[in-house]
Amino acid sequence: MTRVQGLGASWDSSHTELLPPGHRVGDWVVTEPIGAGGWATVYAGRRVDARAARAAAARGESAEVALKIMPTAGLAPRQARNVAEAARREVEIGVRAGHPRLVRLLDSTVLDAPDHPASDGAVVLVMERATGSLRDLLDSGVTETEGGRLIAEICEGLAHLHRVGWVHADLKPDNVLIGEDGSVKLSDFGLATELTGTHGYAPPMGTLDYLPPERWKAPLGERGVEIRPSADIWALGIVIHEVFASGAPLFPGATPAARGAAVQEYAAGRAPLRMAHGIPEFWRALAADCLAPTHAARAAHTAESLLERITAQRVGAPGSARRYRPVRLGRATRAALLAVAAAGAVGSALWSYAARDAAEEPPGRIRVFNAELACQDRTDRDPRCSLGLAVDPMRPYTAGNVTSTRVWHADVLDADCQLPRGEVVIDESDLRSTHWFRVRLPGPDPDARGWLPAVRTKDRPELPNCPTPTAGQAP
Repeated sequence: MTRVQGLGASWDSSHTELLPPGHRVGDWVVTEPIGAGGWATVYAGRRVDARAARAAAARGESAEVALKIMPTAGLAPRQARNVAEAARREVEIGVRAGHPRLVRLLDSTVLDAPDHPASDGAVVLVMERATGSLRDLLDSGVTETEGGRLIAEICEGLAHLHRVGWVHADLKPDNVLIGEDGSVKLSDFGLATELTGTHGYAPPMGTLDYLPPERWKAPLGERGVEIRPSADIWALGIVIHEVFASGAPLFPGATPAARGAAVQEYAAGRAPLRMAHGIPEFWRALAADCLAPTHAARAAHTAESLLERITAQRVGAPGSARRYRPVRLGRATRAALLAVAAAGAVGSALWSYAARDAAEEPPGRIRVFNAELACQDRTDRDPRCSLGLAVDPMRPYTAGNVTSTRVWHADVLDADCQLPRGEVVIDESDLRSTHWFRVRLPGPDPDARGWLPAVRTKDRPELPNCPTPTAGQAP
């Protein structure tokens, strides 16, 4: 799966029925495939008519566009209706809610492709082409000044959407595109919800890491689940944190579901809100307001009021050139290196062992294994691929029971004993085990310990059994 610059999507090279370069789509022609998501494939395209292309260039429009093709062939009736409804929402917002901070819809048509049955009859949305996404910028790092501008422009887009009666409902860095001039363009309105009064209704869908606490337990009625503008404000708070924490997730957990459990623990008052160290105080306070645990508490913080605060702060304070970059650890590194992990109890300065050849590992050392395939070949120690170590192996492996230390696939840890009968753990591939290893926490304290579930390693060294800890006992 290949990351696509500018779309916040991925293109799977095994995707079938790709349209060939030169295929005509209304007044446009396909030049190359550039991305694919759950509902659509996106191609780069250009105008067929050279005169129209010159006229567009004279208006300052890009010569290239993005062709978002949403097929319905072969889908079950309900799935086809969902795709058609998503396309309708995108078109309606493009027609009724045009704004410089929203990606511009240029045209819509139906694809005539009898030689490609899987795509024939698909809905096609023709949109302006972006050069990147906020996710791409987080991967390379942004200055505080640049991050503040980007967040302000996101607020401009959200404020406009809310004013005209829509909730984005899927705000995340992947859906914040960056135009050729560097400006923000909110995109992907397939889950956007039209308000009827104070709220609207939508299918129970969305990106788990950006759902507000109330969505996790929202009742599902005949019209769907209730959606309010405060859902976008919650997602904005997560995005603010990611901008100044180099993309690190705010809530701890090895999977989106685990991080969702941490969100609910926070909303219930059983866990504090722990942001990464180093986030500037103004942005920390703004994010905290966005992340108020209830809709009622967030309702006072509208996109417009947040934008006013940002504008006042930018006028009154000089910009900072400090750059926020993710930590990257090369595969060839073979010594213990200092790494900063902004996940779990985020922001702690931690020591981590780099991967080493198996032949170099003495007995008692175990190599971490991440069952998520997308994380196994990464060398940049992306926080989204980090794994947690438990404080107590006799308690559920949830957000409230993880150390601040994070580990990654192929890290090597020192283990001193094993516990065959601890709390059951099920990994992403549905492998179940009650087996745990007690490991030394990388760091300056030689006595610090944590617990790695056996499903997180392929190694089974000969180790003595650990004394069985009582519930709540430190390792």
